[in-house]
Amino acid sequence: MLKSALGGGALFGFGLALSTMIQPHVVLSFLRFQDMGLMLVLGGAVVVTFLVYRFVPKLLRRPVLGGAFGMHDSVMDRSTIIGAAIFGIGWGITGVCPGPAIAGLGAGSWELLYAIGGIALGALLQGLTAAREARN
Repeated sequence: MLKSALGGGALFGFGLALSTMIQPHVVLSFLRFQDMGLMLVLGGAVVVTFLVYRFVPKLLRRPVLGGAFGMHDSVMDRSTIIGAAIFGIGWGITGVCPGPAIAGLGAGSWELLYAIGGIALGALLQGLTAAREARN
């Protein structure tokens, strides 16, 4: 299972690097509607994800690596909306998303460590907030 996760992560990182999504200035120009090249990347990702989620469970009885296909409830609540807004604001300000930030480190863009530090801090604050809400 670890080998498949490593392989999948490497393939994902390679795709992000090939699409130039690991370069914050490219992402920012996309978000400003100046360069729509990443629209093909995002559109392709949406189409592939839709097809896989829609048809693979019908074609296969169980996942290739074992286990079972599962479903989870989607919840649109206050926390989801606030989290999405914070994520979007951070992405719009920095041009950095968590996956491309890690892939960018692999490509030698060490300035992305600042963004990863912010991502880690945000995750820590979310975990502390969720733990506090669970106790109440």
